[in-house]
Amino acid sequence: MKKLLILLFSIFFLSSPYVFADDISDFQIEGISIGDSLLDYMTEEEILNEIELNKNDYYYLNEPNKYSEIYTNKNLQKYDSVSFFVKNSPAGEYITNKNEKYIIVTIRGLIDYTEDFDGCIQTRNEIVEELSKLFPNTDKSEYFFEHGIDPSGDSIIDAVYFEFGSGAETEVSCTDFEETLRIKYGWVDNLSVVIKSAEIVSWLEDY
Repeated sequence: MKKLLILLFSIFFLSSPYVFADDISDFQIEGISIGDSLLDYMTEEEILNEIELNKNDYYYLNEPNKYSEIYTNKNLQKYDSVSFFVKNSPAGEYITNKNEKYIIVTIRGLIDYTEDFDGCIQTRNEIVEELSKLFPNTDKSEYFFEHGIDPSGDSIIDAVYFEFGSGAETEVSCTDFEETLRIKYGWVDNLSVVIKSAEIVSWLEDY
């Protein structure tokens, strides 16, 4: 079922009339695009609760609180959960126009592959194969590295990136957390499909 869900997503995502564009705002995950206001999909109370809950997730970065990650599993068709990055500003600094508040700068779709890393890699490779055909002139790279959130070095990420000329990226990756850490924090090993803006790429690389 997991494989079917992600492949259905692939068909939808890749059938977009904009697949050859360099503007990632033309792409969608669960019908949501970069540049949308998160208020169109979640209430402000839900957003603020998620910001508080996840405020320490990127403590290892040089500017850990520059952006906030917000998760939801409501009304999804193809993923177990979806997360969004928005710029983390004090509430008083947000402007009143709803369409300009909590602007989404990255979208990530997640599917649970706990204790099935090999299965995750197999599905990821199928998606990468299709993306490679659609983006033959895009810089593609694969990295296997330790997750920055785990000082033991036992949590790993195996990721493939498609880099656009704008500095934005599409990422397809598998994450395998160290078991004790995963259980302690209630995390899941996962397949992740990400539409990542250039500003988030720069922020995540600064650690």
